[in-house]
Amino acid sequence: MAELGYEEGRNFIFEFVQAPNTDGYAAAFQEVARRNVDILMATGPETNLKAAIAVAGTRPIVIVATDFDPLARGYVASLARPGGNITGLFVEQIQLKRLQLLTESFPNLPGATVFWDQVSADQWRALERAAATTKFHVSGIEFHERPHDYESALAQVAPENRGALIVLASPVFAPDRPLLPDFALRHRMISAFYNRQYVDVGGLFSYGVSFTETFRRAAYYVDRIAKGEKPSELPIEAPTKYELVINLKTAKALGITIPTSLLLFANEVIE
Repeated sequence: MAELGYEEGRNFIFEFVQAPNTDGYAAAFQEVARRNVDILMATGPETNLKAAIAVAGTRPIVIVATDFDPLARGYVASLARPGGNITGLFVEQIQLKRLQLLTESFPNLPGATVFWDQVSADQWRALERAAATTKFHVSGIEFHERPHDYESALAQVAPENRGALIVLASPVFAPDRPLLPDFALRHRMISAFYNRQYVDVGGLFSYGVSFTETFRRAAYYVDRIAKGEKPSELPIEAPTKYELVINLKTAKALGITIPTSLLLFANEVIE
């Protein structure tokens, strides 16, 4: 917002309420609404958008939909002309590309363990369908209430699928961001994530959108609406910048060699 000419406290106020978990979105948005904001932001899973809609009335909602398709779920009339009061960005989780990077880089790997939950259920089904077209096997473990017992979950998986760990995009796993890379390393698992923040703390690699650029683009929507444009006429965009981040320290700890082709494709290599 500062890049767009706004100064907090002078011509812009950013109200932020931390929800303790996905069940807390409703109460968080009720609190935001009590603060009489002009524009709501709903980022992440569908439950977040539902909570925003419940309190929005006619207020515009800018979304960064990371775990669901707003068109397929009926929240907008079309991506080009959303209609109503919702617009923003749709971040499609590209499971096929992530799976391709994993299988092509480690061709001797027979399978992987996949951690998912109800928020990321669509991602799991997409990944399962993609794997079904290959000889690569995936074992999905669904998680429910926290705290998550990752050790017991892994014990349910066939040994041939314990060579790699794929964690799908969900706020449910976010509190364990420092734990999951360490868990994978202790079990000698190649780890693949959707967000570079996991790689920064020890994950092997991530491939996904640049959330810095995505949220910068979300600010563009807030600015356009603040200047009088209607959300119904602002097309919903897909992010244009994806990034591959690789942690060579983790590769060394695992005793594996990252293929040169993958290193050349990477946007950043942590050494």
